[in-house]
Amino acid sequence: MARKSNIEWTEMTWNPVTGCTKVSPGCKHCYAETMAKRLVAMGSPRYRNGFQVTLQEDLIDLPRRWRAPRTVFVNSMSDLFHSDIPAQFIDRVFCTMNECPRHQFQVLTKRADRLVALSDQLRWTPNIWMGVSIENQRYAERARLLAHVPAQIRFLSIEPMLGPIDDLPLAGIHWVIVGGESGRDARPLERSWVTNVFRQCRAAGVPFFFKQWGGVQKHVTGRALFGRHYNEMPRIQPGV
Repeated sequence: MARKSNIEWTEMTWNPVTGCTKVSPGCKHCYAETMAKRLVAMGSPRYRNGFQVTLQEDLIDLPRRWRAPRTVFVNSMSDLFHSDIPAQFIDRVFCTMNECPRHQFQVLTKRADRLVALSDQLRWTPNIWMGVSIENQRYAERARLLAHVPAQIRFLSIEPMLGPIDDLPLAGIHWVIVGGESGRDARPLERSWVTNVFRQCRAAGVPFFFKQWGGVQKHVTGRALFGRHYNEMPRIQPGV
């Protein structure tokens, strides 16, 4: 189950796990849960358990078959560090990433505590970028936890951004993505919240990627900030 992605900062998705549970306000209108319901209705065998956490054993080795280099968002339909995913399975996913250096893997979690607890047991090859999701100031502590993880690139996904973040911990962070919520029940994104994070990134020298303003019709609101698009990506050290 690998698909080309419309997400602006990646090329495709790979889901060795499907299903998740809500842990914070950013999960309220989970796009993955909505998509899973559609797939259940379509009779997809991958979603035989609905949106319950399900290990897709036969997909662990899938990236080994891709000959051309790809940028891959891992588990767009789950969270690799969910408590229901055995540590041994997480290690197997990491082994695949370790052994496919031609691909760039982007892993994103809201479960920063478990990420840190397991990080010493995992092999962090340079092609694994690790990120945490943050929706407002209350959850900014996830960034401080991420800073302890020995990934070459550590990034923050502030999406959906649901409130101001006046103190964003950027020490040890290499990239920040910001975006508003989209869809029928999208919660509003204030311009001042975005510009505040933008200025913090500029002061810290951290690349900034603005994904979208969001809303009910995200194609109308667009993704321009200060009259331009910000598609900045992390800086990778030469030779790594």
